[in-house]
Amino acid sequence: MDLLPRYTHIVNNRLKHTYLTFDEEGNLVIKSPKVSQAYLEKLLLKKSVWINRSREKILEKKGKILDFKDPKELYLYGRSHTLKLEKHTKKRTNLTFKEEEFILYYSDYNEEIFQKHINHFYKEEAKQFIPSLVERWSEIMGLRPNKISFRKTKRQWGSCSGKNDLSFNTMMMKLPRDVIQYIIVHELAHIKHKHHQKDFWQEIEKYMPEYKQHVTELKKYSAK
Repeated sequence: MDLLPRYTHIVNNRLKHTYLTFDEEGNLVIKSPKVSQAYLEKLLLKKSVWINRSREKILEKKGKILDFKDPKELYLYGRSHTLKLEKHTKKRTNLTFKEEEFILYYSDYNEEIFQKHINHFYKEEAKQFIPSLVERWSEIMGLRPNKISFRKTKRQWGSCSGKNDLSFNTMMMKLPRDVIQYIIVHELAHIKHKHHQKDFWQEIEKYMPEYKQHVTELKKYSAK
């Protein structure tokens, strides 16, 4: 049936309901107990407007994983910068940022290596930028983490463990500076409140009254 979108169907008999979600590339994923094909087709037709709108929002997200063959850009602190690929005679691949643009010098074309260099750039930037902000907001909020660490994750921007260890997604460096600070305040608040209930949000609002604006802006970016 041509009207139906493409999708991946994951059957899990432990589920009681059917859930429609999307991956970061905008592909529809259906999770459900065992159901009939007729049921799926009826559901997809019923939800077609929502599916199309949701996919458009995902595809419009900033900072998605690069397709190196298309026009390229990298986000840094909420601003888009051109990424140029330049072939050179040296064996080593190197990524530089100067005069408001990224240049990736390479000898052999290898997209996996290119992505590793981009990931490394963001991680090093995060390690330089975030610790002082964590220290500053820790003083303001009176909440101190046990330690902080950095890694690239697919969905979460940050996390707080039961031992009050904070972990930050290195892709945070794509975000505007005030949104980065919101994530830091969010995770520090989890030291006091290990949930997302009213007390937790009141804790954030106490120190960042405009936090809802940052939440809205954050949704415009891909965490990958």
